[in-house]
Amino acid sequence: MSDALSPDTLDLISLLLETDTLDGFLQALADSALREAPTAHGCGITLERRNRPLTVASSGVGAPPLDEAQYGQDDGPCLQALRTGQEVSVIDMRDELRWEGYPAFAARAGTLSSFSLPIAAHSHTAGALNLYSPAAHSHTAGALNLYSPEKDGFREAALEGLRSLTSQATGAIALAERLSDAQVFTADLQTALQSRAVIDQAVGIVMSQRHCTPDQALRTLRTASQHRNVKLRELCAQLVGSIAGSPPPAGPGLRPRP
Repeated sequence: MSDALSPDTLDLISLLLETDTLDGFLQALADSALREAPTAHGCGITLERRNRPLTVASSGVGAPPLDEAQYGQDDGPCLQALRTGQEVSVIDMRDELRWEGYPAFAARAGTLSSFSLPIAAHSHTAGALNLYSPAAHSHTAGALNLYSPEKDGFREAALEGLRSLTSQATGAIALAERLSDAQVFTADLQTALQSRAVIDQAVGIVMSQRHCTPDQALRTLRTASQHRNVKLRELCAQLVGSIAGSPPPAGPGLRPRP
């Protein structure tokens, strides 16, 4: 097996490097998908987080209303692909018997065929180098949805190219979620470090006043915190502020590596 990256994968790596936000990446992804399917007149990208679907990017014409019609009835090819992790193809909306009134709505809107590919947590990646391994506990699932005014409009579409795009979108979304989780963790850790710094200062003050050990000073502060029904950090901040005449400094926190 060759280790060389395909042109599609290289283009997607460039896309990841050139866009500053996940929104920008998804918009560029929708534009790229539309180019892979010349007969399509619209492309929408749906993400569902905590059971709420939303069109987060679209290209061409017509995709958002078609996506919204499916969200409204909680059913359709887009949501089926998203929820099952399987590709869903509609050859002719006029002959389609699935999804209640949606096919008739799509046909009236000028869309006769569609092709939906799963992305994000529930998809089956295929065909391209997987840049990032999706987190199994991810709360996000999605689908890339292409719409065509022609019957069987995707019979000549570059399906492998589309599958490559959705495979890499899976990795990009998983990465964005991990970064978001990491930012929350970092913020929590920053708060914990700042709290620790204030508590250490208060322990030093009590040791100086009572000529006791660090453990005894900490127990004294905890007892006072419980009796006053005040959080330990707040009590320590009050003590440090009363001695220093100003609120305590934030503490060392986290600093980026040079």
